[in-house]
Amino acid sequence: MPLPKLDRLLAEIRACQLCAAQLPHGVRPVLQASARSRLLIVSQAPGRKVHLSGIPFDDVSGDRLRDWLGIDKATFYDAQRIAIVPMGFCFPGSARGADLPPRRECAPAWHPRLLPLLTRIELTLAIGRYAQVGMLGGQAATNLTDTVRDWRAHLTRGVLPLPHPSPRNQLWVKRNPWFAEELLPVLRERVSLALGRSQ
Repeated sequence: MPLPKLDRLLAEIRACQLCAAQLPHGVRPVLQASARSRLLIVSQAPGRKVHLSGIPFDDVSGDRLRDWLGIDKATFYDAQRIAIVPMGFCFPGSARGADLPPRRECAPAWHPRLLPLLTRIELTLAIGRYAQVGMLGGQAATNLTDTVRDWRAHLTRGVLPLPHPSPRNQLWVKRNPWFAEELLPVLRERVSLALGRSQ
């Protein structure tokens, strides 16, 4: 019996060699998705630790993100409920102590084929500047802060922009108290609704 279309595509993505020559740590696409996923998390690209484990957000950033969302690991890693689709599926390497941007080839090659197959998505989280530009296009502001600050307008289109949950962004969160006071409660409520859990 042939595999469903989405399963075939996921296997193709996981075997991708498109950027192999440009990836200093090798190829290891990291993502999760199911035709039944209700929440879509679009992030930047795997970091070094995620590259080693092959598990999305398997790091301190993931712990913080799960706290923001108000969900546990079992829910987070249930592809039947949550799809995690970065702008770049492989770790791009690092320079000057920070991860490099996602490879430019990745999202144009795979997102147009993958995202339309996720037909049950009720809420998309665009995490970080690259994901926000990718998901919002011209609707994204010229910087991350203004894009996240305009979250109410984006939410009407089913997209909620968030900063990256990296510990590097703790200062950003402190400087923008409205994020925790106004956005996080709505984020948790909308995630709960998307996943079909009672409050």
